[in-house]
Amino acid sequence: MTVPTIDVHAHVLLPEIEALVAGLPGLAGARELDARRNGAEALAVNGPMVRARIPAMTDVAVRLAAMDRQGVDVQLVSPSPSHYHYWSDEQTAEKVWRLANEATAAHCAAAPDRLSGLGLVPLQHPEQAVEALDDALGHGLLGVEISSHAPGRELSDPAYEPLWARAEESGAVLFLHPFGCTLDERLDRWYLSNTVGQPTENAVALSHLIFSGVLDRHPGLKVIAAHGGGYLPTHIGRSDHAWSTRSDAGAGCAHLPSSYLRRLYFDSLVHDPHVLRELVRVAGADRVLLGSDFPFDMGSEDPVGALRAARLTDSDFHAVRGGNAAALLRKD
Repeated sequence: MTVPTIDVHAHVLLPEIEALVAGLPGLAGARELDARRNGAEALAVNGPMVRARIPAMTDVAVRLAAMDRQGVDVQLVSPSPSHYHYWSDEQTAEKVWRLANEATAAHCAAAPDRLSGLGLVPLQHPEQAVEALDDALGHGLLGVEISSHAPGRELSDPAYEPLWARAEESGAVLFLHPFGCTLDERLDRWYLSNTVGQPTENAVALSHLIFSGVLDRHPGLKVIAAHGGGYLPTHIGRSDHAWSTRSDAGAGCAHLPSSYLRRLYFDSLVHDPHVLRELVRVAGADRVLLGSDFPFDMGSEDPVGALRAARLTDSDFHAVRGGNAAALLRKD
């Protein structure tokens, strides 16, 4: 049987989430922070860009037609990261993740042979995280999407240990997709908030998982890093050098940082065939999955073509195109 082409980085927009939080204390401040981080010029482009893509993120028929044009058989659909709302209090947070899990599952249920989904957990309230993950799994979702940090908490925070343990036990997928970079106004021009901010956040978050020993304590975690893991895979030698040279850098994890790349998964969305080849080299061809960031403008309209441009061997090409994701998501 031919392995399906599987895109693990695709988004759904959930207007009901935004209706839920509209007017609540904290939303205005979160939007002001987002505006400062992105800058006026980026916001002027973002609004029309997102509006033009609403049908592709809400209408299953439009989504499937786009997938057909791309040659994609299956999408792993995650909520737009704008739905994280990590500013919200306990009661609102629970409403957000319950609604996100339910709505994402309903969207995927319209085409169950072609769409699988991920839910949300409230990283700002770690005490709810396991319940939220179980709720997502109970709706038939394959796991959850998380950002690179929550206010005042990095992914190395011990408060997340129950989440990692439950995700490992259940086999749930954790899709690491940043939203917002803490470099703030330094990146507020030329869309640096995304082009520099996203790969920076990916690298920082993955470094927290590696150096803190999370991956030692939970070797069975299924973590997919968006955007090819950002800067970390191509600059992992610096991490290895620090771990080998400095007692403080090497105190938290048992092995060379580069060795942990082969315990993680990465999407292929790096926008450069040479970088994609390097990602495959350092992480292993069995750890890279096709990703498009559907349907945003910073994604790829032809993810299979972008993968083909890397000129991988046939076996590696087909592994990344869908074989790895089929095994990970049990779609084989």
